[in-house]
Amino acid sequence: MKDVIKEAVDFLIENKITIATAESCTGGLIAKLITDFPGVSDIYSQGFITYSNDAKIKNLGVSLQTLDKYGAVSPQTAEEMAIGVRKASGSQIGVSSTGIAGPGGATPTKPIGLVYIAVSTEQKCVVKQLNHTGTRQEIRQKTAEDIFSLILEAAQQ
Repeated sequence: MKDVIKEAVDFLIENKITIATAESCTGGLIAKLITDFPGVSDIYSQGFITYSNDAKIKNLGVSLQTLDKYGAVSPQTAEEMAIGVRKASGSQIGVSSTGIAGPGGATPTKPIGLVYIAVSTEQKCVVKQLNHTGTRQEIRQKTAEDIFSLILEAAQQ
């Protein structure tokens, strides 16, 4: 997995593609993985950790209607987060993560390990559902790593 992270970050740097992050369940791990590489100050503008719904609304422009209708852990919220961070930062790519890392917070329809990640560009937004197993930290780590395949795909278009 480290190869796709390096490949994605290198591609962003080489092509001067800017990126910003909006994280809920990953709590900053995506930003950490991006900033592990030298040279990212040219392409990584900022990141938001929007754990609460209020933070999602205030900082990213996620609509209250979306949160009321679908919840924070939904493809709709992930999409609005990714679009919101891209627009708020002026970056070419915005990425987001929202999910249930456990051990609590699960419901019958939203189990532990359910996560939505999204990557937004000016042309489109791609949302992917993940269903991970493991500890809280394992779910967060797998999610943070998974987003780099989507980042690379979006950046190469």
